Amino acid sequence: MIDPETLEWNKADGLVPAVVQDAATGEVRMLGYMDRAALDATLRDGFVTFHSRSRGRLWRKGESSGNVLEVVDVRSDCDRDALLILARPHGPTCHTGAVSCFGGDGAPGTGFLGELGRLIEERARADSAESYTARLLAGGVKRVAQKVGEEGVEVALAAVAGDAEEVTAEAADLVYHLSVLLQAAGSSWEEVTVELNRRHASSASASS
Repeated sequence: MIDPETLEWNKADGLVPAVVQDAATGEVRMLGYMDRAALDATLRDGFVTFHSRSRGRLWRKGESSGNVLEVVDVRSDCDRDALLILARPHGPTCHTGAVSCFGGDGAPGTGFLGELGRLIEERARADSAESYTARLLAGGVKRVAQKVGEEGVEVALAAVAGDAEEVTAEAADLVYHLSVLLQAAGSSWEEVTVELNRRHASSASASS
């Protein structure tokens, strides 16, 4: 976490802009402003708190709606006068009910994997009579693992056949079922990417 003492608070009357990014998907959720008290509260309580310029006071994002932003990490830019906050959103962020204040159709690019993982986590609590994901999870890890194996074979067969469209379709099935398996096994795409980054860093260090 960042040390508030290192920031350039005097550049803009004691305020710094703070961009909030979904830690799992990379989607930008909103932009707010923090003074020293707001950052202190954010770091202390673990939930994003801003300084409201219109209200002239601190406000925890989601204090009325319940759609809080749980802090994962806080970083500053190279000039020490802006913040990037990685957070786990609890519900939509925009006051309009949209997921992001910047609109859009969800997390961009491969960030959708994090969104998919979150959706599967929600479906795990659904009625198995109404949700394929819930039924799959109710069958246990072995059943989900079997589906992953089957889908992996389908991807390989499509690749050998040289059918690019079929490879894409089968790979989508595989990724979905692998996402369900991660949920069933108590893991997540977030943890997978952390492990991949760790391996990359280790490999880069060994080759330097």
